[in-house]
Amino acid sequence: MTAPTTAAGTGPATGLPLRRLLMSLGEPLVELQAAPAGLDVLVTDVAILDPEDPATAAPGELVLAIGARGRAALPALRAAGRARAAAVAVKLDAPGQADALREAATEAGVALLSVRRETRWEHLDALARAVLAGPDAPEAVEPSLGDLFSLAQTTAVLTGGIVSIEDTSSRVLAYSRSADSEEVDDLRRLSILGWQGPEPYLSKLREWGIFQHLRSSDTVIAVEPHPELGLRRRLAIGIRAGGQPLGTIWVQEGSQPLAPQAEQALVGAARVAAAQLVRRRREVSADVRLTQTLLTGLLERSTGPQSLATHLGLATHRPAAVLAYAAPGNELGRPELTGLISVHSAARHRGALLAPIDGRVYVLLPDLPPALSAATVRAWAQEVVDAARDHLGVPLRAAIGATVPGLAAVPDSRTQADRILDAMGRGGVALEVAALLDVQAEVLVSEVLALLQERAELRDPRLSALTAYDERHGTRLAESVLAWLDALGEVRVAAEALHIHPNTLRYRVRRAEQLTGIDLAHPQQRLLTMLQLRLPAPEA
Repeated sequence: MTAPTTAAGTGPATGLPLRRLLMSLGEPLVELQAAPAGLDVLVTDVAILDPEDPATAAPGELVLAIGARGRAALPALRAAGRARAAAVAVKLDAPGQADALREAATEAGVALLSVRRETRWEHLDALARAVLAGPDAPEAVEPSLGDLFSLAQTTAVLTGGIVSIEDTSSRVLAYSRSADSEEVDDLRRLSILGWQGPEPYLSKLREWGIFQHLRSSDTVIAVEPHPELGLRRRLAIGIRAGGQPLGTIWVQEGSQPLAPQAEQALVGAARVAAAQLVRRRREVSADVRLTQTLLTGLLERSTGPQSLATHLGLATHRPAAVLAYAAPGNELGRPELTGLISVHSAARHRGALLAPIDGRVYVLLPDLPPALSAATVRAWAQEVVDAARDHLGVPLRAAIGATVPGLAAVPDSRTQADRILDAMGRGGVALEVAALLDVQAEVLVSEVLALLQERAELRDPRLSALTAYDERHGTRLAESVLAWLDALGEVRVAAEALHIHPNTLRYRVRRAEQLTGIDLAHPQQRLLTMLQLRLPAPEA
């Protein structure tokens, strides 16, 4: 069960009767299937039940059972009943499924809501939280989002119409309630269901010059009815801050004409909405910066886990893991690449957090389900790598840090991911995505080589002299010795790898022993030689 998130990391302090929540959500989104405890049961919070999570609930919750269609939702209903949750929302694939679920809901004593197939879960989640928070709640999930719903409802009262507020991409931010679904036209209904205006209607509005007017003017524009398209008459006005477009307010005419002062009310509503959207952008920007600071501090061990947990409402003692991504050159500085990593990570884990640090991008996966398999996390990372290659032409590398028992151990997961990326970056690892078990030997050898590189006093000076001899005389003695050792003393195998005659290889190995005085029959000497001769040649 994904923990509900608020500004303080807690849910709403007081509840809202199910009746009022349903009135606010409206018929296009959800339909009541059963209410064995009545409609006055209090809804205190919203929780998302992921398909991979165990079926759990808490008292007063509206449980959104995503990915559980039909009879697959029965465990969620039973768990909600045991926990005295308020309601469970599910999607139905076929009409007959409702009967079995209604019976189970009645037996469990919990309300059952069916969600339209076209409805996006994240939008229903945001809307329900905004309704529960209310415009005056001091710790609403998104205070200005709640304010926008309140503004939409107020504007509907003043204009006598049906209101929706959208951003510049025609995504619905808020809308007013409509008591009569017959008053709602196709554009309004499809926009709310999909949370965005459908493209065929949007193309018509572009063709008629409506969007051009809204982007460039502060005045109200009327869109005449088009019954053949399922469109009723509506008014619209752009929401602007100075010369910057922020969105649009639409007022659809219902069964009665709009109020005489509708245009004046729209002008005022657009000014109020502009102030709210500007404030919301500032709040979101500040919140993002704070989240980045806290996450970076946790990964770098400069801050503890509690600050991030409190800020985002995360559980401190649930499993977590870090994925790390690296790319050649400065590719990770490209916004489209970090955006791709962010979008794909969030699509697979709703709580994923991203932090670019020192030329790498780290993704923290908090609150992981205990049953989540390592193969699933690997598949998530592989999706990101594949997408970067296919869409951006970037050869991304991904390292999977260990799954740790809580946020306090997240830096350890990051450290392990860094060790894997370091080994992948030094060569010898053909994998695009790796966990420690995949490259254990490569990681350990890579770290020993890094130590030898940094600490000259740990190296055998005779081997250093051998590589220097090759540099001065243009010979390949060190390379030949290393090839022979890698082939476990098989002369023909090593000679074939170097494309030389076996006798030439034998001569080079003997010559190296004579020049340096090393004894390659000694096991420890062979091991040190294999390691030290792998060091990169010193820069000229």
